[in-house]
Amino acid sequence: MSRTQWGATLTMPVAEERDHIQGSADAAVTLLEYGDYECPYCGAAYPIVKEVQSRMGDRLRFVFRNFPITTSHPHAEQAAEAAEGAAAQGRFWQMHDLIYENQRRLRDQDLRAYAEKLGLDVERFDKELAEHVHAERIHEDFLSGVRSGVNGTPTFYINGARHDGSYELEPLLRALERAGASERGTR
Repeated sequence: MSRTQWGATLTMPVAEERDHIQGSADAAVTLLEYGDYECPYCGAAYPIVKEVQSRMGDRLRFVFRNFPITTSHPHAEQAAEAAEGAAAQGRFWQMHDLIYENQRRLRDQDLRAYAEKLGLDVERFDKELAEHVHAERIHEDFLSGVRSGVNGTPTFYINGARHDGSYELEPLLRALERAGASERGTR
């Protein structure tokens, strides 16, 4: 008896010039997260991803894409725009971390305070948020997620294939190590 298995795969490949990436393009494993800054599950996954990065070092490349679920999380879109506004000033990862570390404080004045703390050009930051300059980028991320089979957050992809297992530390590390080992076997 044969079995058909459907696996969701990433439809928009990781692009150095577009995506938010930590780690080398030639790392053995790429972990991509579609995340929502207001999602409590993404908040719980944040320190796990940091620990995975710490343990795997240069064997891991981490990519983050926005997937704000605005029907459940009213501040998620604005937080994503704040992160993209910081990215426009070369401070994406710093803002990304600040937002996740202060996930319960995502009102406009909180986001502005984070911009100040990071030393951003706050006038430019405020103007870009007010004019939703980065909304299209977030929409592109969201649509790429939908096309790739994302239906909740966080959703992780390991080397382009959706990871449907646990994202707790040990199971995620095992999945990444397996992917790295199989990648080495094909080189």
